[in-house]
Amino acid sequence: MKNTRRPRPDQSAPAAKPAATLDADIRPGQSVELLKELHILTRDGRLNQDSRRKLKQVYHLYQFIEPLLAEVIEARGDLTLADHGAGKSYLGFILYDLFLKQRAAGHIYGIETRPELVESSRALADRLGFERMSFLNLSVEESIRSAQLPATIDVVTALHACNTATDDAIRFALEKRARFIVLVPCCQAEVAAALRKYKNESFGLTPLSEIWRHPIHTREFGSQLTNVLRCLLLEAHGYRLTVTELVGWEHSMKNELIIARASGQPRGNARERAERILAELNLEALRERFVY
Repeated sequence: MKNTRRPRPDQSAPAAKPAATLDADIRPGQSVELLKELHILTRDGRLNQDSRRKLKQVYHLYQFIEPLLAEVIEARGDLTLADHGAGKSYLGFILYDLFLKQRAAGHIYGIETRPELVESSRALADRLGFERMSFLNLSVEESIRSAQLPATIDVVTALHACNTATDDAIRFALEKRARFIVLVPCCQAEVAAALRKYKNESFGLTPLSEIWRHPIHTREFGSQLTNVLRCLLLEAHGYRLTVTELVGWEHSMKNELIIARASGQPRGNARERAERILAELNLEALRERFVY
């Protein structure tokens, strides 16, 4: 006769583990595979403390950019966005996933000079089915002239583009008559180097040279001055600016966010102000980069 007794609790088979569920911080419809590729999610689809902070930073940046994209889409029913100095196209992929994926219109271009990063981004876009993304291995000069890009671009972004790469993105955006420019500058070394180079001459020209007498002050003042000159350049070309921080300073000191909106009305004294700053601080050698 077959034994029909049920096993005692200590003889029971171990209960199956519940299937992993998506973390509450991940928005509905987001590509889990993309978040894994960007190392925001672990391979088993979970968030650790560092990745949770990174995800919150992504959402914080997105809340600034999303209204700009929506405004362009509403105005003309389409959208072109170029991420200049795209690197691994981290920003472009996130914007496509959160904003363009559910829409029928819009195209994102990632512009990068390192061919291996361009190829890896193309491969990832193919795997994800992100068909309206293009990745171009172009220098700034090539990107301005290339037939692979539209004559005008609605939105130009540059996220942590190091040193003069942010200035390259600005020049590209001005040539492409961008409606919006979103910049998170990083590692502004060029102005600091010029301050150091002409330091002795500057001591005889202006007492303001005390601001960059010491190396740490040179670095920090050079960084601030670089962004001030960038803002004046954009205002001279008819952009209205919002300058704020991207995330709290506890994460990074390199998170200044500059959002420029084309107004068609240049600030009347912006160019003159930039020229006077360069003259006062003995930086006229940099005029070509910041005044045009």
